[in-house]
Amino acid sequence: MKYYIIAGEASGDLHGSNLMKGIYAEDPHADIRFWGGDLMKSVGGELVRHYKEGAIIGFVEVFVKARMLLGNVSFCKKDIKEWNPDVVILIDYPGFNFKIAEFAHKAGFKVFYYIAPKVWASREGRIKKLKAYVDKLFIVFPFEIPYFTRKGIPFVYKGNPLIDAVDGSRAMNETRDDFLKRNSLEDKPIIAMLAGSRKGEINTMMPVLTEFAAKMKSMPQYAGYQFIIGGAPARTRSDYEPWLTEENRKYIHILFGETHSVIRHAEAAVVNSGTASLETVLFNTPQVVGYIGNPLTYQIAKRIVKLKYISLGNLIIDRGAFKEFIQDDCNPDMILKEVRSLLEDQDYRSEMLSDYADIRNALGGSGASAAVAKAMLDELRTKD
Repeated sequence: MKYYIIAGEASGDLHGSNLMKGIYAEDPHADIRFWGGDLMKSVGGELVRHYKEGAIIGFVEVFVKARMLLGNVSFCKKDIKEWNPDVVILIDYPGFNFKIAEFAHKAGFKVFYYIAPKVWASREGRIKKLKAYVDKLFIVFPFEIPYFTRKGIPFVYKGNPLIDAVDGSRAMNETRDDFLKRNSLEDKPIIAMLAGSRKGEINTMMPVLTEFAAKMKSMPQYAGYQFIIGGAPARTRSDYEPWLTEENRKYIHILFGETHSVIRHAEAAVVNSGTASLETVLFNTPQVVGYIGNPLTYQIAKRIVKLKYISLGNLIIDRGAFKEFIQDDCNPDMILKEVRSLLEDQDYRSEMLSDYADIRNALGGSGASAAVAKAMLDELRTKD
């Protein structure tokens, strides 16, 4: 069968790659054409567009780049129609994918949506579009089960694929010495810093992270620490260089393709909210989440987002397993205070790790990606 898959950002590329592995296992002769990234490309198929060409976050940012987005939508519609797949599989990325879902459904293609758009957080009106244009929804969080049941939307839940990605990663199966030697790092305690995957996130978080690192490094008890930035996929050193100085380069390092290892071998992590925060939970590294958005975007979001937390880990257990600092609260002093607590207060640290265990348990066991792929093929074969 022919599969057209659309993933629009780094996390979608990760989950898309594992889904593709599952599809190939169930359908060895699968013909896959996709929008995604390097991870999906490494599995096989034909890459149409790389997600780095269009990853955007925020209401204001979408408005500013509307012409580019509309051009991509038009091209995608034309490409799907010409290629004529058996199914269109959309992975998260709702701003783009809802437009494609409507087109594909009206054009007579089967439409699957993998990793549900966060309608439980905001823009609940999109529920109508899910019902109208999506043949089957594949969800990945346990708290989504009662929500979509109440909304009357057919779904499949097979656990969360991030467990497979983390447990099967090189980082989870290596020693700290392996990591240090591979990257020519000194044997010093590590603080992980993850500024986000999008250019806008990096621009807002890097000034905060570098100042935080400088303040912490100046304290005698932390003079021997090193701070490692996990460089985001599809980004380059030039995205981070403006905030690196001759002085802070002595203790701040940027590593690409090593984010999982950076998280796992760190004493604590400062993480931009997103998939990386949930990965940090699964690697069992104490963390603090920080997020700074476009001011206008933030004011709009405050009025429509209905959640107590912005981090998936906290949402999953419906309590604050770790701190979230947003907008003005996301500053070097607040982050430093919290990181010190993570390092110095063993009871506090242990309580967080106990909450992490609850989050992992709630996500279910391994094999989610393969199970979802099988469920998709079962659905296609049944409807045939």
